[in-house]
This record gives sequence, structure tokens and C-alpha cells, in this order.
Amino acid sequence: MSNRQIGTTVLIIAMVIVAVSVLFTNNLARALQAEEQKNMSIWADATRQLILADDDADIDFVTSIIEKNTTIPVYICNEEGKVLASRNVEESPYAQIIQSSSTSHYGPIELKIDETTTQYIYWDDSSLLTKLRYVPYAQFALIFIFIAIAVITMLIGQRSEENRLWVGLSKETAHQLGTPISSLNAWQQLLADKYPSDEYVPQMKRDIERLQMIADRFQKIGSEPALQAQNLIPVVQSAVAYMRARVSSRITIDDSCLNGISREVMINAPLLQWVVENLLKNAVDAMAGKGIITFHIHENEHDIMLDITDTGKGIDNKTQRRIFEPGFTSKERGWGLGLPLAKRIVEQYHGGKLILKNSQLGVGTTFRIVLKKPENR
Repeated sequence: MSNRQIGTTVLIIAMVIVAVSVLFTNNLARALQAEEQKNMSIWADATRQLILADDDADIDFVTSIIEKNTTIPVYICNEEGKVLASRNVEESPYAQIIQSSSTSHYGPIELKIDETTTQYIYWDDSSLLTKLRYVPYAQFALIFIFIAIAVITMLIGQRSEENRLWVGLSKETAHQLGTPISSLNAWQQLLADKYPSDEYVPQMKRDIERLQMIADRFQKIGSEPALQAQNLIPVVQSAVAYMRARVSSRITIDDSCLNGISREVMINAPLLQWVVENLLKNAVDAMAGKGIITFHIHENEHDIMLDITDTGKGIDNKTQRRIFEPGFTSKERGWGLGLPLAKRIVEQYHGGKLILKNSQLGVGTTFRIVLKKPENR
């Protein structure tokens, strides 16, 4: 199960818990509200008896009923809505006017004092009922905080594990390449001494140097690379020249917009060249042997932006969301490490961004590398 699926599952469970909690609490609140309304009817009856009591009435019993209400705020008002008396109200409301149409109070219950005088009883939710209504929100907040902490912890753990995996894999790859490269260097030197005029020996040397450069790149991935202020353009053009010599003649790589300009950035040249090569390889694969790859460069006050656009088959929306996931690939042959590695190099080592700017099926794809200018790092 992917992290996205795990997150979705946890969110659904949390929503179910909140929904059940809200339903249960609302039912409990309605039951308590009905009970309070019933108690207020009894309380109003007792109040009426106390007001109209004669000498033979059991005042103690009626008073005990009235005194039992210690939680429900009650207002006794005249016909104009002016509060005449109150109970369980923190501040004196005697200057208050209660409108019978107000939705903030329950009632009224009519108290017929005599033929000309009528009073009315209003009441509010008890403190217990008020608190009960907020229970679902408190539960939701606690569940949200718990999920946030769990997700953050999971992401931190995952990122730490990914970092260890990348470092370990890179160092081991560089180490494993070291021995055969040393052996090839020795064989190449032996062949150069024995066949000094052979045209293939220099080509072999260039290929061995290429292998050595690849090993150095993996070694840099395994440790924090040093960044230097350099002109970005020659680094990109070097990657273009390498790829141009190795792709079909029906593929055009147009980097003419880079000619004659200079853009200084803080970079590790071998690693950034690797990123450009990876993007070019992806573009070549997407075009199936025929098309145009075009470079564009932009800048603003803070950043240098390099766009690489191909005229390939494009990427569907579902795949777009996963292209930077390690191990994900849409190719029959591939490890799904090229784009994640490129993103890691640009974002974690250079403090920039590598994004899929846009892609349309049957039209093409544009990737953008964003690098900060030296003064903005």
C-alpha cells in the first residue's frame, strides 16, 4: 500500500470516528435537552405554586423543587420581556429585555399571576448541555492533531530511510565501479603502448573517463557535494553535446538560445550535468527516435529557470502524479530512479526545484529546472 493510500485510509477512518461521535453526541444532547425541558415545566409549576401559595401550602416542598435547579439559566419576565428575576445567571440581567422571538432562549412558559398580570419563564441550555455540544469539535481537533503528528512522523521516517538508501546505494555503486575502472585503465594504457596508432584506443580512453565520471557522480550523491559559483550555460551545453553524439540523426536538440549568454549559479557541475542528461534521455525515449528537444532559459530577480521541451507522446494525468516516486516507471525497461535522482540533486543538493511544468498527450512535455542566483542562496 502506497503512502497516499495509507493517508487516505487514515483520513477515512478519522472521518468515520468523527461522524459516529457527532451522531452519538447529538442524540445525547437531544435527550438531555428534552429532559431539561421536562424539568423546566416542573420548575415553572413549582414557581407558579410559590407565587400563588396560601397559608396552607407546603412551601418547603415547592422551594426544594425550585432549589434543585442549579444548572439551567432561568429568566422570569413580564409581558414586555423585561427580566424581573433570574437564576443560575452569572451577570445580573435585570436591565435585559428578552424578545419572545429570540432563538437564543427556550420558552416561554406562561405564569398566570392574576387576571391582569402574566409573567413568562425563559431558559437557556445548562452548562453541561453547552459543553456536550462542543465535544465532537474537541474530538475532531484531537483526531486531527493525532493524524498530523502521525503523518509528519511517518514522512520524516520515510525521508530519513530514503536518504540512507540513496547514500548507501550511491556509495556502494561508486565502490563497485572503482575496481573494474582501475583495471580498464591499466588495459587501456597497455594497448596504447602496444598500438600507439590504433584509432580505437583513444575512444576506449574516453569511455573509461566517462565511467570514471559516473563513479564520481555516485560518490558525490553519497556525500554532501560542494557547490561553486559557475556559469550554468557551459554545463548544460556539455550535456547536450554528449547526448547529441549518441542520439538518432532524426532527433534535433535545439540549444541555440543558450549561445552567447552567461548565467551564474551555485552548482556542482558534474551532478547538474547528470540531471540535464537524464532529462534529455527521457525526452529521447518519449519521442521514439524522431522529434525536437528545445531549451529555453528565463530569469527573474531571484531565480534562473531552464526549460527542456520535447515533442514526444506526453504524459497522462495519472502518471504525472507519480513520475518523481522512486521505483515508478512507465517504461518496459527501467528502474524508475532517473527522475527521482534528478529531483534529489536539484532540490536537496542545490536548493532549487525540478518540476513537470506541463505535458499534453500527443504534443509533448516540458520539465523546468529552477536554480537560485548566488546572491539569493
